[in-house]
Amino acid sequence: MDDEIVIDCDAFRIYRSGKMDRLHRPARVPAGLDPATGVTSRDVVLDTSTGLSVRLFLPSLVSRMYHGYVASLAAAAGVLAVSVEYRLAPEHPVPAAYDDAWAALQWAASAQDEWLAEHGDTARFFLAGDSAGGNMVHNILINLARFPHPVAPRIEGAILLHPWFGGSVPVDGEDATKAKEMAMIWEFACPAAAGGADDPRMNPMAPGAPGLESLRCERVLVCAGGKDWAAPRDRAYYDAVAASTWHGSAAWFESEGEGHVFFLEKPECTKARELMDRIVSFVDGS
Repeated sequence: MDDEIVIDCDAFRIYRSGKMDRLHRPARVPAGLDPATGVTSRDVVLDTSTGLSVRLFLPSLVSRMYHGYVASLAAAAGVLAVSVEYRLAPEHPVPAAYDDAWAALQWAASAQDEWLAEHGDTARFFLAGDSAGGNMVHNILINLARFPHPVAPRIEGAILLHPWFGGSVPVDGEDATKAKEMAMIWEFACPAAAGGADDPRMNPMAPGAPGLESLRCERVLVCAGGKDWAAPRDRAYYDAVAASTWHGSAAWFESEGEGHVFFLEKPECTKARELMDRIVSFVDGS
């Protein structure tokens, strides 16, 4: 029974024993100069005890600081990108990934690194993440509300790309079978989750979750794919943020006909380019 497969999808396979097979591990490209984009990258180890590291991407022309995933934006938007290599579950159960993301943000905000000190603007942080990373962006924004400025860095904008949220009760348009599968994955990643899929880290609208008015940033862009299993949850999240008493501005962008994080597999397709254009305009303030 321990070898019984309980979840089998394109990206991974989970067994009843708790073992996971990762089916698509992208090859890690060495850091250095990319002649095609003019972006130079280098790796920095932040914590030798956990293995936490980041990769910095510095384009030839830098006008502002950008923190998070979407490293290709370094070239598209002329920003300094910090991509976090956080610990993965189930090898490292939640909250390891959240702790790593928080530690990386604090490190970036300190601007002790020479690239950050010379090219960054700690008054204009942007956070971004896709899928689980989008979930982590939300949770960082909530966590920031616990700390006064200047302990908590000012976040100008947050980009949630196809964020992974869940809950025990399907929302309008959500496939019940898929919702149950996602709840199982969450509980697999976080065995100690309070309320299972209604843990506030997974379900921002669950009873007892911190109010969305606590989001600590000026602007939010929520992106989804028209055929993405996560789209109904993402739309519900956007609607809840827009309807809350949060002081900032929220925007929605949907890639018609596309699935979950399609831009990772098809970065050069028309819809991926449209998404990139929208993200760049968001960073630029439009």
